[in-house]
Amino acid sequence: MLAVKDPPNDFQLPPHNEPALKMIREAKDYESTVALAAGGAALATCGMVHPLGWVLFGLAYKPLVRVEKLARLERLTALLLDEFKSEGIQIFPVLQIEDKNPIDLFIRFPRTTHLFISIRSKGEREIVYNEAREVLQVKRKDKNGLKLWKPCPLVELADYEKWLNKNRDKFLMSSREAQKTPTAKVLVLWPPTKAAPNHNEHLYGEVGSMKFLALRRKGTAFVIQQEEVTEFVRAWLAKYK
Repeated sequence: MLAVKDPPNDFQLPPHNEPALKMIREAKDYESTVALAAGGAALATCGMVHPLGWVLFGLAYKPLVRVEKLARLERLTALLLDEFKSEGIQIFPVLQIEDKNPIDLFIRFPRTTHLFISIRSKGEREIVYNEAREVLQVKRKDKNGLKLWKPCPLVELADYEKWLNKNRDKFLMSSREAQKTPTAKVLVLWPPTKAAPNHNEHLYGEVGSMKFLALRRKGTAFVIQQEEVTEFVRAWLAKYK
């Protein structure tokens, strides 16, 4: 079993679980009200008070995607809490990293396993993995071309793991716990975005009795659909319980 640090008297983990879910909902409601009342005008002109956690959970994303992003975070956080609270899950949404997209969800089952989850949507498109270049590409609507996905979610997920190693004290982790705990990096494609169905068989990996795209770019990242999140987390956790 991995060693656990004794917390200082004033130590607090970053917002997680129910308090974090409450902050997400406040930010989503606030942004929705701003969009309806002011047509997306600058916040300073709206005469509204920022809810608790607004800076953390709202301004982390570009204005046009805030409501959708927060709604997705709310849905997955609530779902995972409902399914895995009895397993001791800790869900940390929107961990901000300087000069990079935030970590959408960092999930801890303390002293058992970790998961990094990126939630992404490209509209009604299919996602293709180019093995030769080790990059993700997005099929154009006319099906006649592919566009490089930038920034690459696979690289971002690898960067998140490095960030945790450098910032483990935020979670009161020892160096060994941060580096040695089994960790899954997961790209969740949100409908209507989906992975193209014609990837080579060797690109799939088994987690429990299920198969998922397991793409290797700075380590391995799983690519799953939104509706597979619960099953994936359950199967991954079962490997290490």
